[in-house]
Amino acid sequence: MRDPYEVLGVGPGASTADIKAAYRRLAKELHPDARGGSPKLHARFQEVTAAYNQLKDEAARCRFEAERLSQSARRQPAFEETASPSATADHAADDVFSELFEGIKNAGKRVFRARGEDRTYRLSVDFLEAANGTRKRVKLASGRTVEITVPPGIKDGARIKMRGQGGDGHGGAAAGDAIVVVEVGPHSHFVLEGANIHLTLPVTLPEAVLGAKVEVPTVSGPVSLKIPAGSNSGTRLRLKGRGLPEEEGSARGDQYVTLSLVLPEVPDNALRDFAASWSQGLKHNPRKGFS
Repeated sequence: MRDPYEVLGVGPGASTADIKAAYRRLAKELHPDARGGSPKLHARFQEVTAAYNQLKDEAARCRFEAERLSQSARRQPAFEETASPSATADHAADDVFSELFEGIKNAGKRVFRARGEDRTYRLSVDFLEAANGTRKRVKLASGRTVEITVPPGIKDGARIKMRGQGGDGHGGAAAGDAIVVVEVGPHSHFVLEGANIHLTLPVTLPEAVLGAKVEVPTVSGPVSLKIPAGSNSGTRLRLKGRGLPEEEGSARGDQYVTLSLVLPEVPDNALRDFAASWSQGLKHNPRKGFS
């Protein structure tokens, strides 16, 4: 049989992965089912398969190399007459097989080492939990349940790594990690932009015209906000430090409150009569220059 390295088209220094890749490529190309069952192709397919079986793993390669070394030793030319042929030949053979035995013995001691695979999990938290931080329990693939800390201000899509909680390592190598991808749900009122929070606040006509102090929700609880007299719908007010923690440091973003004037749902005759008789209001054109 030809040299199995030559049959597979790889060099003697090829890795096990290279040998497997070469075999898969050739087997796919030569398989009788794929090429109509030609006797020539069938014979070539059998030759490739036999070569792969000789080299497919470290133990098989050791056996092949041992046989090749043995044959090489038997084919050595005769020694010079000045030396003792039998003694020299025996010594050379002993050296060959001694080295071969050590190689096989050491190969048996080699252990496949590989870090364990990382495993990904998804964790859903609501908007306020993400804003203020929380603790959640996650069940791992191993069946173990662990509690993780979700830091304040975490964003949608952020990843929390738990070292050593992934797949087991091989041959004494380290275990992989558990990667928890956080999914933050939306809020009915708050809209997040960076570390700042935006809120549209409905206000009444008297609150907008006369000014008022009203209660406004924030992620950390309600606070009092002063509405200036004569505020328009669309006026934006700022609550400093009422946003989420910045990505670095302890500073927090702000909360911006946009006023939205809302009239009563039930028609009010007094308000209608006032608007109809309010001469200055009738003269006011808020769309001047608007095109």
